[in-house]
Amino acid sequence: MSVAWVFPGQGAQMIGMGKALAEAYPAAKAVFDEVDAALGEKLSALIWEGDIADLTLTANAQPALMATSLAAVKALGAEGFKITDAAYVAGHSLGEYSALCAAGALSLSDTAKLLRIRGEAMQSAVPVGVGAMAALLGLDFATATEVAQEAAEGEICQAANDNDPGQVVVSGHKAAVERAVEIAKGKGAKRAVMLPVSAPFHCALMQPAADRMAEALAGVAISAPVVPVVANVRAEAVSSPDLIRDLLVQQVTGSVRWRESVEWMVAQGVTEAWEIGAGKALSGMIKRIAKETALKNVGTPEDLAKLKG
Repeated sequence: MSVAWVFPGQGAQMIGMGKALAEAYPAAKAVFDEVDAALGEKLSALIWEGDIADLTLTANAQPALMATSLAAVKALGAEGFKITDAAYVAGHSLGEYSALCAAGALSLSDTAKLLRIRGEAMQSAVPVGVGAMAALLGLDFATATEVAQEAAEGEICQAANDNDPGQVVVSGHKAAVERAVEIAKGKGAKRAVMLPVSAPFHCALMQPAADRMAEALAGVAISAPVVPVVANVRAEAVSSPDLIRDLLVQQVTGSVRWRESVEWMVAQGVTEAWEIGAGKALSGMIKRIAKETALKNVGTPEDLAKLKG
């Protein structure tokens, strides 16, 4: 049996996430304390008893989801499960930072600061109302890419997230994305819906954010991960610190190749995936990509009890 540990991205956030882990495991609580100290604010208070609208702000959601995932990693460690038990780690968008931190490539403090910068940079890269994203359901990636190209009409419209065989998200200028929704319906999409997001992530409109991340990452130490990290923009494992740095910059404007990443891991012999942190979104995607893959979730003490049992 070969296991991959996978880390969720934006959209999985919920008030109260990680609180039970922090109460049950001192090592998990220490993660939230360190993230609070790194950011100079009580992000943990927002996560556990704040307003969901505030938590959903990109600059808060990104470090908050990472903190919850890393708290789960520490709780796993307390129960005798080590990151090196995994053959690979991977994360969806910001989840790639969680994966890198879990694998020792980035320090927890640096990861929290980078994700705060990333969230702020992505939010401010495009004025509100200029960009949009839409989910195209029931189309494969090739068809969704054709839809995006046809919808562009001189504007930006790109296939941003290749999530699973029947779910591709497009991103770009609002009018172009709206055109993509209509074109997709004409090409047989089961559904095509605009998403309630605050910015058009993973497309060329994010270039100012990519430039900001290049600057931020240049000043951060990156080590070789103790477990290979499957990179979003390459859909294969990487271990070189210099390559990891470059790919994290490319990731801001590049597609999240999640379907291909899972298929690559399965081709390498992965038979089980553990979703580490909040929610079960990745488990749903993996089930649709590789239905033979066994799935486990690690986000609560109850999840850990099942693993031990």
